[in-house]
Amino acid sequence: MLLKPLATVLDIQRMSTEDGPGLRTTLFLKGCNLRCAWCHNPESIDARPVVQWNKVRCIGCHSCNEVCQNGALVFSEHGIFITAENCALCLACVEECPSGALNVKGEVFEAERLLTELLKDRAYFGEDGGVTISGGEPLLQPEAVTWLLEALKKAGLNTALDTAGLVKTDLLLRALRHADLLLYDIKLMDDAEHRRHTGGGNAQILENLVKTAPYLKESGKKLWIRTPIIPGSTDSKENIRAIAAFLAGSVRDAAERWELCAFNNLCRHKYESLDWDWGYKETALVTDYAMAELLLLAASELKGSNIEVYGTGSTRSTSTGKE
Repeated sequence: MLLKPLATVLDIQRMSTEDGPGLRTTLFLKGCNLRCAWCHNPESIDARPVVQWNKVRCIGCHSCNEVCQNGALVFSEHGIFITAENCALCLACVEECPSGALNVKGEVFEAERLLTELLKDRAYFGEDGGVTISGGEPLLQPEAVTWLLEALKKAGLNTALDTAGLVKTDLLLRALRHADLLLYDIKLMDDAEHRRHTGGGNAQILENLVKTAPYLKESGKKLWIRTPIIPGSTDSKENIRAIAAFLAGSVRDAAERWELCAFNNLCRHKYESLDWDWGYKETALVTDYAMAELLLLAASELKGSNIEVYGTGSTRSTSTGKE
C-alpha cells in the first residue's frame, strides 16, 4: 500500500443520498481548478484551509480583532472579511470568538486518521451505500484519493469518485482502480461556453471520459454522468441535445445514468461570507415544468441506449412554467 499521504478536507457529510447509491458518507476535499460561475461550494475552491465569518452568529464584540496580529480582519458595514494574504491561520480569532461566528473551512488530515473517521459510518451503509470522495476537485490531491479508495475497498466498502475530469488521464485511471462508481460532470458541450462559464475548456474532460469508458465497462464499474441545470447557462435545449449526442456516441455502453441536477441558491450566504459577488444570487430555482421538459428531451435523445435519465434537486412549482 502507498505511504500514507495528507489530505486537506473541507467537510465530511454523513447520511448523504445524492452522491451515489444508498446512504453514503461524502468526503469533500478542498481545491478546484475550475471557477464555475454558479459554484455551490465556493469555499472549496481554495486548496488551503481558510477562516470564514458567520453573520448570523456574530455579536459585534470585536474580540477577534483584538487578538489578530496580522491585520487580516477587515470590518465594514457589511460585516467582517478575512484577507487570505494576511491570515497566518494561527486561529487565535476563532478561539477568541465567544459566539462561534468565526470558523475554519478546511483541515489537514493524515490519511489513516481520515480512514478511521470514514469507517465509523459503515454500520448504516447497508448493501448499496458507501463512501464518495468529492471536492472541489478531489484529483488535485491524487495520492490521498488513491490511498483512501484502496483502503476503503480493502475494508469491504462501496466506493465512488466524484470528479469534473479536468485532470491528467493517468491520475483518473489510477484512482478508478479502487472505485466502484464514477460520478462525472459534463456541464457544457460548447468549448467556448465552457470556458466562459467555468474558466477552463472541456477538451480534456471529454477526452478523459472517452478514454476511461472502455475500462469502466470491462471492469464492471458504474458510470453516472451529472449535468448541473443552471438557468441561462447550461439549461438550453441545444446543450442538452449536444450532451445526449456525445453520450450516445461515446459512452453509451459504459454509462448507466445521466442526472440533471437542478440549480439551488442556498449558497448565497457563503458568497457573502467570502465577500464575493455572486451573479446568481437573484436567480430563482428551475421550475418543475422546465425540468420536466429537459428530462423528456434528454430521454428522447437517448432513446435506444441503456442510459436512464434522472432529475435531482429542488424545483419551483408552477402549472405553466411561466412567472
